Amino acid sequence: MKKKIIALVIMVLFIGIIINPATTGSSRNDIINKFEYGGDSNELLFDRFITILMKLAHKPSVSACIIINDSAVWSKGYGLYDIENNKPATSDTLYLLASISKTVTATALMQLYEQGFFNLDDDVNDYLPFSLRNPNYPDIPITFRMLLSHRSSLASDNSDRLCLSYIPGDPDIPSYPDPWLEEYLTPDGYAYHSSVWSDYPPGEQYYYANIGFSIIGFLVETISGQNFNEYCKEHIFIPLGMYNTSFRLKDLDISKIAIPYFYKKGDYIPNPHYGMLVLYPAASLRTSVEEFSHFLIAHMNGGIYNDVRILNESTVELMHTAHYPINDKGYGYGLGWSIKVSKSGKKEIGHSGGWPGVHTLMTVRSDDNTAIIIFTNCLDSTQGYRNIEGLAFWLITNALFMRANRLAS
Repeated sequence: MKKKIIALVIMVLFIGIIINPATTGSSRNDIINKFEYGGDSNELLFDRFITILMKLAHKPSVSACIIINDSAVWSKGYGLYDIENNKPATSDTLYLLASISKTVTATALMQLYEQGFFNLDDDVNDYLPFSLRNPNYPDIPITFRMLLSHRSSLASDNSDRLCLSYIPGDPDIPSYPDPWLEEYLTPDGYAYHSSVWSDYPPGEQYYYANIGFSIIGFLVETISGQNFNEYCKEHIFIPLGMYNTSFRLKDLDISKIAIPYFYKKGDYIPNPHYGMLVLYPAASLRTSVEEFSHFLIAHMNGGIYNDVRILNESTVELMHTAHYPINDKGYGYGLGWSIKVSKSGKKEIGHSGGWPGVHTLMTVRSDDNTAIIIFTNCLDSTQGYRNIEGLAFWLITNALFMRANRLAS
């Protein structure tokens, strides 16, 4: 542990040299230009810095992208996405996104909102084939807004003990989503457990619940009349040129998908690619940083990417606005998007994701319309920065934003 801490301190000092090179022998601007566009040792230093941080963070591969305004200005892959077959990661490597998937699922539903099919404060029971109610508060309606902002009073996702993931491949079962969701969420259902509901009334407390976005995926189906994944293909992925993006593993070339790994005692242990049943609209999207940048650029630019509009500007703003008060730590949640507001009032939106063999992050800084995307294929014990692994990952994100600052200047 002491060696890791020393190495990390050295890296923190080293980043100052990389990002702010000495000006001896040439002007500062000349050095910055060389650093950012390649052509001298500073590019190699940056790559080495990221590679060392990857090792400290226990990430066998990282694919990353920097976006400024309406363009992806830099992207690159590091490490091996398939260690056994020595396959290097690139910006086109496909990764499982985990909870970042929610931003796409929310977008699909909000497209239907724009078409006037529902209002955000409508009772979702008017659109479902069963009654969705917290049995502790049977008279309080659960609304679209509540589901999208994790305020529905849904709680524990004990579905992982039932049929959350099937390994390998996609678990296509005729009874999902209907009537399985009803059996899981209603007190008389065979798959029901009371822990799925919190003790708080709907609309009162934030409680992150993956199953809420499974319901959102089902609502997309009941309102549009299309299979959820097929709806996303037709109305989001194909219009945005995301041809290698899907919620279903079977749609993609498995040889191009990053292997999910566990890290244990110095070794990366490979796991099979897996599909999800219950939570697939909440966590099973697979794509590359290159293709996902199209989606993120659309959200950064009022719903438009490459002259293709997927949402109205007012809808995007609605999704990126906290629908309940920001907490005392500066965190909130919009409609499918996380929100952070600093003490100085600067706002960041985005989402993170963590699942077996997956750790992902996207963050948009609203003040300068700059964003980073980071996809990796190993999840450590924590996604925070309370240990060396988490701090190393945090340093990667900050290095990318520092680089974005230089590219924007």
